[in-house]
Amino acid sequence: MDQILIRGGGPLHGEIAIAGAKNACLALMPATLLTDAPLTLTNAPRLSDIRTMTTLLQSLGAEVSALHRGKVLALSSHDLTGTRADYDIVRKMRASILVLGPLLARCGHAEVSLPGGCAIGARPVDLHLRAFEAMGAELDLRDGYVHARAPGGLKGAVIAFPQVSVGATENALMAATLARGTTEIRNAAREPEIVELARCLRAMGARIEGEGTGTITIEGVDSLGGATHAVVPDRIELGTYMLAPAITGGEVTCLGGRLDLVRAFADKLEEAGVTCEETPAGIRVSRRNGAVKAVDVRTEPFPGFPTDLQAQMMALLCTASGESRLEETIFENRFMHAPELIRMGARIEVHGGTATVCGVERLKGAPVMATDLRASVSLILAALAAEGETLVSRVYHLDRGYEKVEQKLGACGVHIERVSGQ
Repeated sequence: MDQILIRGGGPLHGEIAIAGAKNACLALMPATLLTDAPLTLTNAPRLSDIRTMTTLLQSLGAEVSALHRGKVLALSSHDLTGTRADYDIVRKMRASILVLGPLLARCGHAEVSLPGGCAIGARPVDLHLRAFEAMGAELDLRDGYVHARAPGGLKGAVIAFPQVSVGATENALMAATLARGTTEIRNAAREPEIVELARCLRAMGARIEGEGTGTITIEGVDSLGGATHAVVPDRIELGTYMLAPAITGGEVTCLGGRLDLVRAFADKLEEAGVTCEETPAGIRVSRRNGAVKAVDVRTEPFPGFPTDLQAQMMALLCTASGESRLEETIFENRFMHAPELIRMGARIEVHGGTATVCGVERLKGAPVMATDLRASVSLILAALAAEGETLVSRVYHLDRGYEKVEQKLGACGVHIERVSGQ
């Protein structure tokens, strides 16, 4: 099993190209199931999660081809051969549940295994199922599968989510495009990934209004056509690499980055003493004089501070001047990176959904183990500023969400390499 070795110490200088958004692409790919016409996605990221979704779609009979070194995905579902998403594939990735809505809408039935993914809390799919029930679907949970039927087709409905859910909003949005009548999604997620999905579906012929707000209205149509859509830059990868020069010093330009995708996060960096300047090429990041200052962080749905940047922000605050508090409000059990950071000399106390971080002058390299996707990259960020060598194990988590980490950081002066584990 691969490991990543980092020798920390020096400042970073250079440019890092930001890839297409993993989470956006994982929602866009199942949209092919809604139509028999071709769907082309450009600026696709080259990640293991994308390969998993490819395998899942192919198991249903969709054709998926990776072109131009994997950065363009050509999808076609003109001849679906099945509506069962098997456990062996679905267990690898939570986003697999996003095939349920399109299959139900187009075929009138589907069997989808309950999903897996990172171990950062229960993350139940009940909101997805409530949405489909509101649209007239008959659901039966047995043997670890959701058995869904809509013999007469889905019907427009008012779907009022009790809490914001990105995945449930995406699933309901796709299903509603082919439902009879009007669907109104209330308390909808407002993330950029939702906006991108709505724009792609609209290009395919869907009638959608209100994406990016708390209420989305969809007027169902009889069929959808094909489209070509560019995947938005990955705001979580962007935020992650913005933290690299903040932790080490120096200056890095994140090519293709946009501040509107990470405004709340960038505001916290500025508060901590990091300059984030948007340029024609992207976002230029540099640390102002001295150590960063302690700041308090509370994760919230977009446009608030992203939960997917909480672990990385904690790595920065481990060497900040003062005491910081991080409050996690989205997922329980998402401080599993804290014990590994403590192995590197960090001072962190976790009580329920709040972590208190007392900054130290210097972290020290150590063998550490990744517990989930974002935790894995937080350990790499911490290693950039640590004395000596850090060896990060279980980096298969990292490969789910970050492409070419070694090359991107290495080009900015980091001593980093992938090595074969024992």
